[in-house]
Amino acid sequence: MKFIKAKEVTYEYIRRDDDGNVEGINRAVDNVSLDVKEGDFITILGSNGSGKSTFAKHLNAILHPTEGSVWVNGMDTKEEDKTLAIRQSTGMVFQNPDNQIIGQVVEEDVAFGPENMGVKTEEIWERVEEALKTVGMTEYRKYSPNKLSGGQKQRISIAGVLAMHPKCIVLDEPTAMLDPSGRKEVIRALRALNEVEGITIILITHYMEEAIYSDKIFVMNKGQIVMEGNPKEIFSRVEELEEYKLEVPQITRLAYELKKKGFNLPDGILTEDELINAIKGL
Repeated sequence: MKFIKAKEVTYEYIRRDDDGNVEGINRAVDNVSLDVKEGDFITILGSNGSGKSTFAKHLNAILHPTEGSVWVNGMDTKEEDKTLAIRQSTGMVFQNPDNQIIGQVVEEDVAFGPENMGVKTEEIWERVEEALKTVGMTEYRKYSPNKLSGGQKQRISIAGVLAMHPKCIVLDEPTAMLDPSGRKEVIRALRALNEVEGITIILITHYMEEAIYSDKIFVMNKGQIVMEGNPKEIFSRVEELEEYKLEVPQITRLAYELKKKGFNLPDGILTEDELINAIKGL
């Protein structure tokens, strides 16, 4: 079942001078079409200014297309009376967890979303327990968020979205401000949500290693989708990715360089184990 359908989406920012006159128009998203099935793990890659974050905000009805349409769980994002239902079915996690955490205690912060939805008190605390357990943060429920690491804060942000029982989570550069261990924490939590809970994940990132577990990758450049395919297909096209100012995972780069030196290795090696097994097989 298609959970998200974007058809010929264009979004334009209008620049105005101090008097309100139009100075120019910047087309941040340019005729983008894509489908996401329920239960998919999708990654959207792109360098800074590629339009990926602007497009992500369309999936939660934060922005509406200048042209084209976006449907989320069968609802058109342009219909204002559907906005609340869209945001309940598709939660959004942003780059900086400090901008999303508002409670003084972890469990109160996670409870904030369902409380505002009018969920009964007893069920709220059941949801808080469930969400914290899912992201591995139950033992921190009485902590102040200020005492947590960046990776832990981001997992609390994800728990806050989970407590609203969304079918899909869109994450806009959720690991950009984290160290490598924090990034691993968050990606591990996302994979578990997808594989165990069946939640649709749409990850916006420029870290290539985070994309290797996706079902499908879309690459954006100058507001357009310029590449799409599974991780092996995308990361086999090393030189094309470099044209769009994107690197490949380090293991993929190593395999690519060995292949250029004459080693008979397959394209699109993504993990250390794949590379070791390929070398053993030579």
